[in-house]
Amino acid sequence: MNASLQALAQSMSPEDQQRLQSVYAPRVVAVPPSNAWMDMCMMPDGEIRCYGHHEEERVYLSSRDGGLSWKEFSVPDKSRMCSALRNPDSGRWISSYYVEGEGGFQGAEMPTPPAGAHGWQAVLSDEGPGGSVSWVKISDLDVRCPRYPLALRHRKRILICANLHETPMRPVVARTDDDGETWSVSCLESAPMHEIAWPHQGYRWQNGACEATIVEREDGSLLMLARTSQDYHYQYESFDGGETWTSPKPSVFHGTLTMPTMLKMSGGEILTFWCNTQPLPELDKTKIWPPLNAGEISGLAGEDVFTNRDANHCAISYDDGASWKGFRELLLNPIRNASDFRTRGGNAGCLDKSVHQFQALELPYGKVLLACGQHAHSRKLLVFDPKWLLENGREEDFHEGLLNVSTQVYLKSVSGNLRVRSGHCAWNRTNGALLMPDPDGNFEEALYIRANPDPLLFRQMQGVAWNFPAAMAGQAEILLRTEGEGVSVTLTDRWFNPCDATAGKLSPYHYNLDAAPVPKKTWFRLTLRWNVCQCQILLDGAPFVHLDAAQAFPNGLSYLLIQSQEESRGEQGTYVKHLSMKAL
Repeated sequence: MNASLQALAQSMSPEDQQRLQSVYAPRVVAVPPSNAWMDMCMMPDGEIRCYGHHEEERVYLSSRDGGLSWKEFSVPDKSRMCSALRNPDSGRWISSYYVEGEGGFQGAEMPTPPAGAHGWQAVLSDEGPGGSVSWVKISDLDVRCPRYPLALRHRKRILICANLHETPMRPVVARTDDDGETWSVSCLESAPMHEIAWPHQGYRWQNGACEATIVEREDGSLLMLARTSQDYHYQYESFDGGETWTSPKPSVFHGTLTMPTMLKMSGGEILTFWCNTQPLPELDKTKIWPPLNAGEISGLAGEDVFTNRDANHCAISYDDGASWKGFRELLLNPIRNASDFRTRGGNAGCLDKSVHQFQALELPYGKVLLACGQHAHSRKLLVFDPKWLLENGREEDFHEGLLNVSTQVYLKSVSGNLRVRSGHCAWNRTNGALLMPDPDGNFEEALYIRANPDPLLFRQMQGVAWNFPAAMAGQAEILLRTEGEGVSVTLTDRWFNPCDATAGKLSPYHYNLDAAPVPKKTWFRLTLRWNVCQCQILLDGAPFVHLDAAQAFPNGLSYLLIQSQEESRGEQGTYVKHLSMKAL
C-alpha cells in the first residue's frame, strides 16, 4: 500500500472505515463534474480530488472518506495545477496536454498555458494540485488525448501515452527519466483499418489505434491496450521500459471505438475497464437519410452512430494478464432507453451520452474508485470490491424492474456528427421488451418479448441482454411461457444489442425455439448447460437439444440473449419470469 493509501486509511473515522470495508457490488457515489479521462487524483494526505467544470467555472469534488461522500470546491485561479500523477520517487507532480487546436478535447482540466505555447507539453509542479506549475515541451508532434501518466516500478521512469493525430491514428509513448525535465518519444504502428465484410455494408470510423492504456507487469515488461475500429482492442508489448514496442495484435478483449483502461493494484492483480460490447453492423451509409457527409461515409472523419456505449465492464487478472476473470457489467447507461437520447441535456460539456471512458484509483481495503462515462446524464463515480467480479452465479427476477438488463431498441433518428442541435453519433431509443402482467393473473409481472412492427422503429426485433460472471462451463436457466411467437436464445461472450439479428451467428451457442416443439401457454423451464465444446439444452429437466460450439470463447461465456423473431407475424409473444446462472 502506498503512502497516500495509508494516509487515507489512517485519517478515516472508524465508522467510515467500516462503511468502506462493507462495499462489495458497484455503488454509485457521485456524478463527476466532467467526463472521465484523467481528472482524478489522490493527494498525499489521502484526499481524493476529481476536477471538472460547470460552464466557465472550474471546480473539483473532494472526498476524505474513500470516495463515499463528496464536497465541491471552486478553483478561481485557472493557472494552477489540476489532476496529475505524483512521482513516488521525487514527489513531483506530472501531467501533459496538447496545446493549441483541440487542446482541451480530451475533457481534462488544463492549467492556463504560457503565451505562445504549442505542441505536446508536460506540466510539472512541486506543490501538486492547486500549486504553481512549469511547462516543458515533450514534442512538436501533432498528438491528441494524452492519458494519465504511469510511474514504472522497475526503473525510475514516467510514461505518458497519446495518439498521433493522423489517419490512421496510432499510439505515441513519451518517457522521462529525469522527472519531466527532458523527454523521448516512440511512435508505434497502427492497428488495421476497418474493411467492409459481412455483416457490414459500410465503414466504421477509421480510428486506427488510439486512447491506449499501459500497465507494468511483475517482470517489468509493459502491456498496452488500444482502442480500434475492429471487434477487439489491440495490444502491444514492450520489454525495454517503453522504448520499443511489438507490432499490434488483437487482444482477448472485445471492444470497438471505445476506451480501455488498466489499473495495477498494490497486491499485483490487474483490472481492465472497457466496454465488452458489439455495435450493430454498419449500414450502407450512402442510403441514410438525412444524408451523411463524405467523411462519415468513408469513416475517415467520423461515425454515423455509436450503438455499443451503454454498458461497461471489468475483468481481473491474477497472473499478469495471462488469464482474466469476471467480465461483469459495472454500469448500464441510466438513459439507455430515452426517446430523446440524442438531444437530452444538450451538449452539457460533452457531446457523447455514454458510459465509456475510464479512470480508476485504488482505495484502502482493496476497494476501487472508478470514474466512467462522458455526458452529465450518463457519467458516474462508483466504488466496488474487485472480489465481486469473482462470483460464480447470478439471478434475475425483475423485482427491481429492468435495472439489471438491456432491452433498448432504436427509433428512426438523425445519424452522424453534430448537426443543428446537440447530438453526436446517437439515435433516440425506446424500451423493447417490457414488463407486463403475468398471464396467470397473480398480480406479478414478467418480461414480455415480441417483434414489434411499429414503423417508428429502426428494427422490429426485440429482446433482452443479461450479463453474468464469465464461466468456461456453466448452467443458465430461463423460466418462460410462449403464447405464440417464440424466441431464440443465445449464449455469448459479449454484450449485443437486443435488436441485433446477427448476435446468434456471431456467438458460440444459439438456438431458435420458435419452431421447436415446446409447450404453449404454460410455464416451462429451459436449461442451457455448457462447456468449451458443447451445450446441452434441457426442457423441464429432460434432454431436448444438443449444440456444438460454433466458435471458441477463451474468456468464458458471460451473456444470455433472448430475442424475438426478426419480423412480426402478428402473434402474441413470450413471457420470461426468471433468469439464473451458475458456474460448473
